[in-house]
Amino acid sequence: MPPGFFITGTDTGVGKTLISCMVLHALSMNHNKVVGMKPIAAGKESGKWVDVELLRTAGSVQVADELLNPYALEQAIAPHIAAQYQGIEISMSTIGSAFQELKEVADYVIVEGAGGFMVPVNTTQDTSDMARLFDLPVILVVGMRLGCINHALLTVQAIRSAGLRLFGWVANCIEPEMRAVEENIAALRFRIKQPLLGTVPYDSAPDFRALSRLIDLSPGR
Repeated sequence: MPPGFFITGTDTGVGKTLISCMVLHALSMNHNKVVGMKPIAAGKESGKWVDVELLRTAGSVQVADELLNPYALEQAIAPHIAAQYQGIEISMSTIGSAFQELKEVADYVIVEGAGGFMVPVNTTQDTSDMARLFDLPVILVVGMRLGCINHALLTVQAIRSAGLRLFGWVANCIEPEMRAVEENIAALRFRIKQPLLGTVPYDSAPDFRALSRLIDLSPGR
């Protein structure tokens, strides 16, 4: 088993935080020390960054805010734009240093990306550069909705082009009434060589710990 995973998605709003929390719970079942990391969080709700708090709760190791979430941006817009509005330049070295510190205190570090796989984070770099910085196997979250096949296959191609290993993918049912869900999943299973790690049903109030049983992270995948 690798020392962690980088969780990316086919787009924003496809459930990266949900799957990240499920993976954290799955890995902690064997008394592993696990910690989540959200290098860049964009969008503050009711005075807090919800994704960051969910990752904090799902982890079994308590760490400083600046390690869990080096960049907390106020507006829910593209990270590089949100950072510009706050007069901030997102630095890969800052993110890399935080990641190295987390590796020292946990058996597994689960890193959740921002938006899709190639969202800009500063004037010259995007989230694919961030993924290469961690050099972790990638888990792709596919939000099951119209257009997901194209988005998933393009993202798989981008992950490979970045020189990263795709560990597997998760089908996350984000629309309760999507038509032909099983057919879409079958089409992706046929076209993506890496395994389907699990299918997550639509749930408006998910129990991360209970749902974690749907994710298969078996060694040798």
